[in-house]
Amino acid sequence: MNSLIIILSGLGSLVVGFFVGSLLAKRTAASNLDNARKLSDSVIKDAQKAAENYRKEAEIEAKDSFLKMKLDFEEKTRETRDSLKEQQVALINKDGNLARKVDLLDKKETALKDTEETLERKQQKLTQRLTETNRLIAEQNVRLERIAGMSKEDAKEMLIRNLENEAKMEAARRVKEIREEADRLAQRESQKIITVAIQRYAADQCVETTVSVVDLPSDEMKGRIIGKEGRNIRAFEKSTGVDVVIDDTPEAVTLSSFDPVRREVARLSLQRLVEDGRIHPGRIEEVVMRTREEMEKNVLEAGEQACMDLSIHGLHPELIKLVGRMRYRASYGQNCLKHSMEVAYLCGMIASELKLDAQLARRAGLLHDIGKVVSHEVEGSHTEIGGDLAKRYGENDVIINAISGHHQDIEAISLYTPIVEACDAISGARPGARRETLESYVKRLEKLEQIAGSFDGVEKAYAIQAGREIRIMVSAEKIDDAQAASLAFEISRKLEKELEYPGHIKVVVIRETRAVEYAK
Repeated sequence: MNSLIIILSGLGSLVVGFFVGSLLAKRTAASNLDNARKLSDSVIKDAQKAAENYRKEAEIEAKDSFLKMKLDFEEKTRETRDSLKEQQVALINKDGNLARKVDLLDKKETALKDTEETLERKQQKLTQRLTETNRLIAEQNVRLERIAGMSKEDAKEMLIRNLENEAKMEAARRVKEIREEADRLAQRESQKIITVAIQRYAADQCVETTVSVVDLPSDEMKGRIIGKEGRNIRAFEKSTGVDVVIDDTPEAVTLSSFDPVRREVARLSLQRLVEDGRIHPGRIEEVVMRTREEMEKNVLEAGEQACMDLSIHGLHPELIKLVGRMRYRASYGQNCLKHSMEVAYLCGMIASELKLDAQLARRAGLLHDIGKVVSHEVEGSHTEIGGDLAKRYGENDVIINAISGHHQDIEAISLYTPIVEACDAISGARPGARRETLESYVKRLEKLEQIAGSFDGVEKAYAIQAGREIRIMVSAEKIDDAQAASLAFEISRKLEKELEYPGHIKVVVIRETRAVEYAK
């Protein structure tokens, strides 16, 4: 019974619990449904608000785009309108210009017609006058034939013969005048002066070398010159300052020195020692000292004699010594003293022809190469050294300029400088004046011209001044002024590479442009 009650109680509790649970579930579901409805309403409202915002933004953007497009369209329209206005103005101006040109052409056409009519009238008048003139000439010819008693053809033939004779006489007279004028102008004054100077003076040549040969009576003398363990030859070289060369040359000893005065002192000293036979260091020093004193006297006498021969006075004693030392100095095989005296004679003659001071010109010519005497002792060119020496020893500016500028190193301040330059070229450039055979001389000039003529654009090339200068004529159509300078540089470089020559060669490129027209 109790068990049944318990079971029924349990069943009752289950039924009550089921109903209660069902009731609670319904209430929960209803509450969730209400919440879901509220959430969906909220989402829908938010979506509606967002859509409204997007619609407003789209409307604003659309309005902005429309406004911008409208402004762009108005701007383009305005620009197009302005361009059309400008074109319209230009067309109006062109129409005005065309109208003025048409008016001008009409006026010119009218003027041309008037001119043609005037010319036609003048042509008619001229034709009438020409006809009248021909008629009068014919009447005059008939009258002349009747008066002269000869026909027109006879008179014409006689007139032609007379004219021929007069023309022949006039031609002969003109030919004579032209020949006389050509004879007067054939040689320029400077060439005539140089020719006269060359004809009035011919100088001897003296070829000097850098070595001197002393003849010995026998080869045994070589051993005595050398001495025991070479003491004699060492003493001799020390006293004289030259090199003694003893080789296999029979009965001869060679003395070598760049200083010609020292070499001459050594030569004379050795000759005296050989003649005396006493060769030892003490004797060598004594003989060399005495020979050097005599050489100083000889040098001074040579300088004084040169000044006396040229009638040059008042020269400083040191310059006289330097002039005398030129006797023992050679340049390209040409003795400096002989060359300087030759230049001095030529300068005096040319100065006389030009009505200048001949003595001053001879003084400049004698001293023009004075710098060569000490050029191996002092740095610099012989023109620069010579000018400094002349200035130091009281020579005037004209002489200094002639010495310093006779190779165009400086600008000439007087006529004496170009005179010295010309005479120096005459003396040194003539074939045979310097050591060079005629055959080698000609070959060198031919090679010089050949090298210059090998360049494109060169028409002619002439070697002058004994090969010291090359003048090149170029085609003006192929070579311009800038290329002429470049051509001179290229030719000088090629000459340096392919040709051996003393001194330097001046390259002169000449370009000439000629304009020719004919008057018709």
